[in-house]
Amino acid sequence: MSLSIEVARKILEASKQRARELRSPVSIAIVDAGGHLVLFERMMSPYGWATGNISIAKATTAVMFNQSTDAVAQWGAGIPGFASSLATMTQGKFIMAAGGWPIRINGATVGGIGVSGGNAPGRDDEIARAGLAAVQAWNEANSPAVPAQPASPPSLSSLSPAASVYMPQQPQQTGASMQPAASYPPMPLQSGSSFQQNFSSPNLAPDQENAYNNDSSSSNQSNQSSQYFDNHLGGQS
Repeated sequence: MSLSIEVARKILEASKQRARELRSPVSIAIVDAGGHLVLFERMMSPYGWATGNISIAKATTAVMFNQSTDAVAQWGAGIPGFASSLATMTQGKFIMAAGGWPIRINGATVGGIGVSGGNAPGRDDEIARAGLAAVQAWNEANSPAVPAQPASPPSLSSLSPAASVYMPQQPQQTGASMQPAASYPPMPLQSGSSFQQNFSSPNLAPDQENAYNNDSSSSNQSNQSSQYFDNHLGGQS
């Protein structure tokens, strides 16, 4: 994400408005993430020409270290030759003084702002932070709305023991009990004396079964004879 000219103008106008409220004409510089100048204005023109270079150095230093120039001054002051070496390597675009801040959009550093020329301690820093507040408001207004996610029901593992649900366990089936029972089609009924004899006679030995079948056949013949006499003789005995 890069710093657009529209966002840079919003930052510049917000900083200028705060400088007017404080009656402190300053120089304001805004650079992109590579330290290249995007916007610059010197409110005290034609005076205060030195504040212009200082404001650009503050904006570049804030981008270089991705933190405020006041923070860089606090830890950099304890390193001998640190300030002079960096100023030489950057052709004068490094300075350890309050008034410079990185510009971030959606957590990414897209540039920096530097203010110089405040007529009281802390004025440069306050004017620069007014510009950052404007870009933060713009970022919140232009961020896409995140749809609300439906709340998921809690899992059983996250519930307390008192609130857990008793889930009976099914007995495990193993071996032959898990095999499906065999099913056979019904046997069709048969007619005839052989079918009746097979299912009416008890389980007997071969010789006993022959006797049983003979008795059954004799009984059937006697029943047929009795029926014949009843039909022809009128049932008289």
